[in-house]
Amino acid sequence: MDFTDYHTRLAAYVLLVDDGAADGQERVLLAWWNGEGHSDPAWSLPGGGIEFDESVRDGLVREVFEETGFHVEPGGLLAEHFFTGRGRTFDGWFRSQRFVFDATITGGELGTTEVDGSTDHAAWVPLAELEGQPRADIVDVALAARAARTVPR
Repeated sequence: MDFTDYHTRLAAYVLLVDDGAADGQERVLLAWWNGEGHSDPAWSLPGGGIEFDESVRDGLVREVFEETGFHVEPGGLLAEHFFTGRGRTFDGWFRSQRFVFDATITGGELGTTEVDGSTDHAAWVPLAELEGQPRADIVDVALAARAARTVPR
C-alpha cells in the first residue's frame, strides 16, 4: 500500500510521573478520554492529535494544556508507536503514528481547559491503582518504555 492510499493521524503524548507524593506512591498524570462515541471511556495519557500547521512538540504542549491545565516543557522522546485500522469517520485505511515524550511541568494548575472535547477531566492516578482500570494502550506503551529505560543494562 502506498502512503497516498491511507490517512495518517500524527499524535504526541506526555508521560508525567510524580514519585514525590505525600503517601510515597508513584502517581501518573492521566486524562479521562470520554470515547467520543468511538469506544468505551478510558484513562489515556495527556496529549493527542497534532494540527496540520504545528510541530509535534508545539502540538504536545497545546494538547497537554487543554487536557490537564498544566504548561509543560517537552523533554526527550520516550517511545514511538503506531497502529493501523479502518477509518470510523471516513472510508479507507489509516495509520496512527504516536510519540510519547518525557516532560516537566512549568506552570498552570490541574483542570481540563477544553470545552466539549474528548477529555472530561485529568487526575494524578497512583500507579498501584491503575491495574484493572480501563485505559488506552498508549498508557501501557509509555509505562513499558519507562520500565525498560530504568532497567540496568
